[in-house]
Amino acid sequence: MKNLNYKKLVMISKSKFFFPVFLSFIFISQSWPQNNPAQTLWYKQPAKIWSAEALPIGNGRMGAMIFGGVPLEHIQFNEQSLWSGDNNWDVKYETGDHGFGSYRNFGDIFIEFSDHSAITNYSRALDILTGISATTFSQNDVNYNREAFASHPDQVIAFNFRASKKRALSGKISMRSAQGAKTIAAGTALTFMGEMPNKLKYAAVLKLLHENGEIKVKDSCLVFENCNSITLLLDARTNYKPDFKSGWRGEDPMPLIEREVNTAVSKSYRILKEAHIKDFTSLATRASINIGSSDKETLSLPIDERLKRYASGDVDPDLEEIMFQYGRYLLISCSRPGGLPANLQGLWNDSNNPPWASDYHNNINIQMNYWAAETTNLSECQIPLVDFIIAALEPCRIATRKAFGEKVRGWTARTSQSIFGGNGWEWNIPASAWYAHHLYEHWAFTRDNDYLRNIAYPAIKEVCEFWEDNLKKMPDGTLLVPNGWSPEHGPREDGIMFDQQLVWDLFQNYLEIAKALDIDSGYQKKVQNMQNHLGENKIGRWGQLQEWQEDRDDPDDQHRHTSNLFAVYPGRQINTTKTPELAAAAIISLRSRSGNYGKNINKPFTVASTVGDSRRSWTWPWRCALWARLGDGEHAEIMLRGLLTYNTLPNLFCSHPPFQMDGNFGIPAAMTEMLLQSHADEIQLLPAVPKVWATEGSFKGLCARGGYIVNCSWKEGKVTSYSISSSKPGKVKVRINGDVKEVEVDVL
Repeated sequence: MKNLNYKKLVMISKSKFFFPVFLSFIFISQSWPQNNPAQTLWYKQPAKIWSAEALPIGNGRMGAMIFGGVPLEHIQFNEQSLWSGDNNWDVKYETGDHGFGSYRNFGDIFIEFSDHSAITNYSRALDILTGISATTFSQNDVNYNREAFASHPDQVIAFNFRASKKRALSGKISMRSAQGAKTIAAGTALTFMGEMPNKLKYAAVLKLLHENGEIKVKDSCLVFENCNSITLLLDARTNYKPDFKSGWRGEDPMPLIEREVNTAVSKSYRILKEAHIKDFTSLATRASINIGSSDKETLSLPIDERLKRYASGDVDPDLEEIMFQYGRYLLISCSRPGGLPANLQGLWNDSNNPPWASDYHNNINIQMNYWAAETTNLSECQIPLVDFIIAALEPCRIATRKAFGEKVRGWTARTSQSIFGGNGWEWNIPASAWYAHHLYEHWAFTRDNDYLRNIAYPAIKEVCEFWEDNLKKMPDGTLLVPNGWSPEHGPREDGIMFDQQLVWDLFQNYLEIAKALDIDSGYQKKVQNMQNHLGENKIGRWGQLQEWQEDRDDPDDQHRHTSNLFAVYPGRQINTTKTPELAAAAIISLRSRSGNYGKNINKPFTVASTVGDSRRSWTWPWRCALWARLGDGEHAEIMLRGLLTYNTLPNLFCSHPPFQMDGNFGIPAAMTEMLLQSHADEIQLLPAVPKVWATEGSFKGLCARGGYIVNCSWKEGKVTSYSISSSKPGKVKVRINGDVKEVEVDVL
């Protein structure tokens, strides 16, 4: 690795930062679980395993994993743009320094404390509504409190360590680059800078602030002695720029890091924390669900013990609520406007060779990451996905023409994508149609016509033009998607139902947005004609919704993908009210994939009966949402329980295995579908509430298409009160307790 400009590093490290006074700190000895049982992950012991036990924080761009060690605290950190690989790659899938590349580990921080005596009253926690991680314990009659948060307003990660006794903190701090850059210790800062083999520059600064005591430099470490408290401020960046024309590279990262750290240092820790909490809670508290109350004994237990009890069959609705909010927490923490979208691991990665490159998989994974963005009131968190799609247009156009012919208009993508316009592995030919679905959904929920006119409409129309050039006309006039593959199994052939459904969805979305903008009437007619001639969904010999044109589906096939059910969810071509026969066929296909058809048709459908390949982090949420769309809350709840039982780690990260985060992002979307749906030209309240939630409950702040915010309460499975709000006055069609009525909306 190439290390850069060491004189500048030393100057930054020695600069005179303003030192805040921390006399206002009050030690909090009471552990968090007693205060916030419904919004806190907490544990009785430090983490040992990064993916299964450490706790994540993030500000949308940077993330850290907190272990909570006592004599030695380990903090691993990431910045979302630290990628290896070459620009605009479009060959085989290579994940080293060059080729397609991969997402990389940025570095590690270690704080070794001098006191190694026995500890008592240990608690490690993460508040998912405030984004504050805390570790508390006692040693030698001294109470210690550690906090960490990743600030979006100030663009730093802050770590605070304090004690109930003056001058009780002594130890040393080191920081290591995971890419080989040398760390410089000078003054009260640790710094490294380097350059990847692909010419991506990176840098990090860790600034130490302290109350009383003294700081020394020794062997590339910072030594602190007899301090009342210490605060660390971390910033890390690269010179990545999301712009094809600029070669995906921008300005040197260090000047911006220097400005951000200087600004953060000029504020007290209290001010930084207050700004962070205000920002984070403004997003995290917008939506909530109440699906029951766990008993006091259960609430008194740490999350890892509750997870074990739940897996053995215990009822713990508060744990399910935490899983809902945790998915939202993670999305807020790794996907903010101006940044990159959540990858397979969100933005948390401790490896230089992560599974599947920790890339952007577009045959379900990146899409599932964003299913909950609109419905759970985090619309701005979907902007990074929109920006990623738009930034990748030109390299995808070039790769598409190379593969499909120079005269082909529009674009599509291979299954794996990088931040440098890279395409890897198999072509996922309908990928752009699925991306267009998300471009459309952002408008469907926000009704932002400026966004639609300037961003979404041109991109969606271009995808329609790709299919205009590529659909295959059969002798009877039917249009089929050629050479398709039903991810990720079966033969390549024309008219795969997954492909057909995606193109139908694309055309439907185009027609709606063109009508909303009142433009391109001639092209609207062309798209309508193409949609009318698309090969239709078929019902097979055993009543299933066919996956292929040929009726070859195996009733005992328990493959993880349910690709032929896209039209049910997240699509809207098939639903129980308008296409009941196809919905019934979808139910049979879904039962089959879960091992409840064919030779097992008479066996009970339980959590344990879904086995083998169907136990994946992302299969459970997809099937949960599918069952919800099909009006079956009992089977949807089984899928939720399956995820928490078989594919959820002690820190509530989901595991494929190995660890990947799409299950975390997908499950709040699926749970929302159980409570609220709006895809079938009406708002439906409680479409799939299971018996275990039915006694009494409520939700607040969930969103419906059309720009609506919905609140609802129920008892015994029946709606008892509700409200629907919008920025504009008007009426909306609502299905309540089986009846459909038009109601006036409340103006926000």
